[in-house]
Amino acid sequence: MNKTAIIIPSRLGAQRLPNKPLKLIKNKEMILHVYEAAKQSNVGDVLIATPDQQIVNLIKNFGGTAILTASNHETGTDRVFEVFEKTLKSKPNFIINLQGDMPNLEPEVIKNLIDYMSLGKCDIGTLASELSSPSELEDPNIVKVLVKEKIRPGMFIEALDFVRNYPPDSKPDSKKVYHHIGIYGFTNKALVKFVSLKRSKLELERKLEQLRAMENKMSIHVGYINSCPLSIDTEQDLIKIKNLMEKND
Repeated sequence: MNKTAIIIPSRLGAQRLPNKPLKLIKNKEMILHVYEAAKQSNVGDVLIATPDQQIVNLIKNFGGTAILTASNHETGTDRVFEVFEKTLKSKPNFIINLQGDMPNLEPEVIKNLIDYMSLGKCDIGTLASELSSPSELEDPNIVKVLVKEKIRPGMFIEALDFVRNYPPDSKPDSKKVYHHIGIYGFTNKALVKFVSLKRSKLELERKLEQLRAMENKMSIHVGYINSCPLSIDTEQDLIKIKNLMEKND
């Protein structure tokens, strides 16, 4: 078995954009764009973890691997863990939890994250890009990460906090705040530890599960990428990514 597994949690029941994985972009379902990017990274096995048979059928008809999981998982990482433990028998050394709503993610950034995880410097690795405008600080649809110092290309820096929005009267050091990208690299030990922890106060308040790791002193390092793959949460996001991907076709 490959020492690395990319597991993509995906479900149809998103509140803000129901049936999100099946939305068509360039005549192809969103989840298939993400699956292809994961495969093209060539870092390991790629599996979709979903409670929905419709997604399983779609992926299998595409020639991919999809696992039908329990429907009552509280977080995407819990869904990822079920596949890691039951399907993969806890064998991979590294696990990538890749969000299924970033259809324009570049495969190379997945490889870069795994390369850093293999150095053994943190429990969890993730990625971030520059904010496109000051208004993003107040946009709750864009998750921000505050880091210890300014990130330069090729560097990974310790994460200090994750937030959905900064109030107008808050003045974080903008040079240390970045647009968080929804991808996480775990060591196998870190994944096992993470899912064993109770959901934390900040995690529940901000609806950001990575805060569970931070509140339990697990180290998260953040790498910089030049591109900013769009995370699709609303109909407006979908229109934006369609225009962008069709323009670049």
